[in-house]
Amino acid sequence: MKYIYPFLLIILLLSFSCNRNKETAQVSEKADSLKLDANRIENRIGETLIPEAKAEMDNWKEYQLVDELLLKYYSITTLEALTNAEELSRLVKMMKDSIKIEKLKKPNIIARINVLENETLRLADMATIPSISKEEVKEEVSNIVAIYSAMNSKINTIYQAEGIQNSLEFDTEVPVEIQETTTPPPYQDMVRNRPLNKINRQ
Repeated sequence: MKYIYPFLLIILLLSFSCNRNKETAQVSEKADSLKLDANRIENRIGETLIPEAKAEMDNWKEYQLVDELLLKYYSITTLEALTNAEELSRLVKMMKDSIKIEKLKKPNIIARINVLENETLRLADMATIPSISKEEVKEEVSNIVAIYSAMNSKINTIYQAEGIQNSLEFDTEVPVEIQETTTPPPYQDMVRNRPLNKINRQ
């Protein structure tokens, strides 16, 4: 009888150890499946606003809505990207039509917003095409976040130039212009030789 208790104890320990190994294996499999998820689109976070720009942009509600939704596009599935495409294009149009900050009413800012709107409309078109490939969606999402980053970079440049101008001890007749330090955004060199089955938007 005295040998039964140690024997049962060994069996219980072995059983507990096996269960732990199974749970560890399941967690590991889930982690690996997330890493290898071909449906997920991952992009590096682009240019964010400097404090001076952010302070003024906080009052631009339409920009904030676009920013909030676009943050999700840095790590998103193809299905989510297509599902939210219509809303994204609508918010970008609202942002374009609601520029109230005078220093941002410049051709180079407006041009970037126009390009961003065109690309979001293109993504919305993709959502209506059943035969669209995951690679095409991934490429379009990458274009959108790159354009948005380029727009933020230009906004930062405007505020940096203004800061330098204000910090000078003497007035200058010509406003200070500073060059953007970021690399040229990829959308400037894009060749549109991949025609979509274009859908006439009403």
